[in-house]
Amino acid sequence: MNNNFFSGLKIVELASVLAGPAVGLFFAELGAEVTKIENAATGGDVTRRWKAPTEAPAKTDSAYYQSVNFGKRTLLLDLKDETARADVYTLIAAADVVIVNYRPGGAAKLGMDYPTLAARYPRLIYAELTGFGDADDRPAFDVVLQAETGFLYLTGEADRPPVKMPVALIDLLAAHQLKEGVLLALLQRERTGRGARVSTSLYDTALASLANQATNWLIAGYAPQRMGTRHPNIAPYGDIFKTADGAELVLAIGVEQQFQQLCTLLDLAQLAQDERFRTNAQRVQHRASLLPLLQEQIGLYPSRASLLEQLHAHGIPAGAIRDLPDVFAQPAAQSMLVSSHDEAGQPITCVRSVAFRVEG
Repeated sequence: MNNNFFSGLKIVELASVLAGPAVGLFFAELGAEVTKIENAATGGDVTRRWKAPTEAPAKTDSAYYQSVNFGKRTLLLDLKDETARADVYTLIAAADVVIVNYRPGGAAKLGMDYPTLAARYPRLIYAELTGFGDADDRPAFDVVLQAETGFLYLTGEADRPPVKMPVALIDLLAAHQLKEGVLLALLQRERTGRGARVSTSLYDTALASLANQATNWLIAGYAPQRMGTRHPNIAPYGDIFKTADGAELVLAIGVEQQFQQLCTLLDLAQLAQDERFRTNAQRVQHRASLLPLLQEQIGLYPSRASLLEQLHAHGIPAGAIRDLPDVFAQPAAQSMLVSSHDEAGQPITCVRSVAFRVEG
């Protein structure tokens, strides 16, 4: 794929933490010139200081910060200073897109709001992220949004407290929403010559991402509950099993043929004819009876690797549960790694945010 797809496009990023910078990274990876403006008065993006336990305290910036900021040019400026603000206006005058994630009212105080910039630069695309929308200025960190929109309640085991997702997924989903809007605005500008304001909130993004869990309630009247890795509508799907070596794997049986294939492979053909398990609806209802029967047979396999090989050969969806060292040791992961460098010039390895290819 052409990694310079956006060559010549100029982005000014007035955003911090994860969601806004992830939008800037998308364009930087595809060839755009991205200039990130950080608040000099506060020491820059707060994530510079969000270091993993293995990182040296004296290190300039964190691995967290690098995850969405490699490949950008960074300037530390205090926009309350008139000279600094004038410098940013100069950058924006030559830019195609500006990305902001101020709390409501914050951009206007600094002269970086949409009405001000659109009046000066009518072709500018103004990409804006908020936490809870224009009228709610609550601080909006990802776990707060997970709580307010049901994700925290739904995540974890049934008899245990709520559990947050291990990445700030709502931030990342909001970044996808915003960059999709920016792409539409760029297309519209090609046709009309006019810029636009593109905006989304973490809150709206989270609600949109509830997908089938939302409609389970809205349409079916079923209020989803915590089920661990299990699926409210499918069984066995998300259920975890162990082979004799103690290694864990997960099954994702989505259609009846896959269940029949699983039963045949495990020498449990009678289960496929059992009235409790013949259909997915029956398996969901009798999941507690089904799982021990499957575990008993799976536990006879000497290794996870040998069972997964057979599952894959029979077209049965299953996966090994891996920690991150194991994940990034897999040959399939290597194409998603990118070599870059930090601001001190030291080499670093990051994961690409662009996971698609365009050919032809």
